[in-house]
Amino acid sequence: MDQITFNHDTVLSDVHMLLPNSRHLMTRLNSVGQLVFISKFKIMRVGERHDNKDPGEGLKEAGESHELREDGEKVPQGKDREEGGEGNVEPFLDEDGDLDITHRPRKNPKEGNGRDLVCPIILKQSNPVPEQEEENTDDEVDQSFNDIIKIEHTMATTLEDVGKQVWRGAFLLADFILSKPLMFRGATVLELGAGTGLTSIIMATIGKTVYCTDVGEDLLSMCKRNVTLNKHMMDPAAADVRVRRLDWLQHDLCTDAEVEFSWTEEEVADMYNNTKIIIAADVIYDDDLTDGLFRTLYRLCSTFPHTCTIFISIEKRMNFTLRHMDVSCDAYNHFSHCLSQLQDLVDGRCNFKVEQLPSNFAQFFLYERIEQLELWKVTATPLPFDPAQSDSELFSF
Repeated sequence: MDQITFNHDTVLSDVHMLLPNSRHLMTRLNSVGQLVFISKFKIMRVGERHDNKDPGEGLKEAGESHELREDGEKVPQGKDREEGGEGNVEPFLDEDGDLDITHRPRKNPKEGNGRDLVCPIILKQSNPVPEQEEENTDDEVDQSFNDIIKIEHTMATTLEDVGKQVWRGAFLLADFILSKPLMFRGATVLELGAGTGLTSIIMATIGKTVYCTDVGEDLLSMCKRNVTLNKHMMDPAAADVRVRRLDWLQHDLCTDAEVEFSWTEEEVADMYNNTKIIIAADVIYDDDLTDGLFRTLYRLCSTFPHTCTIFISIEKRMNFTLRHMDVSCDAYNHFSHCLSQLQDLVDGRCNFKVEQLPSNFAQFFLYERIEQLELWKVTATPLPFDPAQSDSELFSF
């Protein structure tokens, strides 16, 4: 029970593999029996950020190999040899003729070496915890810092549950939000496919109202818990995060008061009248869902009475396919095709402008910003409505 089982259809995020020193505490089983963890992610300050560096440069520096001199000074491996004097020293051999390697002294973990001890445990089967009780379980030290975000998530799931994991695309979009605070300050924002809610939480530190949407009661419950865990990062008088159900494959929003995570009529009106920003982080992995996403974007933006800006982060994932007998990226290719269709759309309702943004903005989170991570901007400008047009004539998605 304390180990993750990998099957042929298991999908695993790369985020935690690159953060070996981070604290990932196994806390419970969710309602479908998946292991749930809590991880802490730090928003780096100016002196810690990887501003304008090549992707992965900070990680390479962190992994640089060092040697320890006899006087206790630590130097990069091989430096003394290059500077002369010790390059021809013969290695020491033990009695069996093997290399006799002198290991550097190790510190006691309790003395503080910057590494948290990881002690995964399962506390209980999933039972909804009242919000007040959840807040009381947080460490007082964590609550005193506004640069620590705590996220409940799973580590490995099937493809249909990947929203419960943390993905690099969410960090890329969160970096962009934090690097452009004036663009989002005081805005009403809609996130599609919010997953664990990480990007919505970051947006709530700047924006006014954030509609954090996805599908699945278990996923939305996790997202709501994450919003509660990070209330300390938000100004209660200025920001409001509302976790709501929005299914890309359905036309209407659920307003049934008996259904959890449904919309009120007031929220629907507010979302349509005031949403200026739509965001989506790493949601492109299934062609049918990609079609649903673009239909939803079109349906929303053609109804808005104002211009709306859409930001989509995506990781271009390469796979070898038998169909092509080569490395390809079918999900990304379909996404690109949909973007082209959206930009070429001439319907008398809405005009769409598509552009890829450079990824050279500041990096606030510790992750590997690989070149396959992309950020796209779509600007939707409503046009005078022509009732002669119908949805069936507009879409080929």
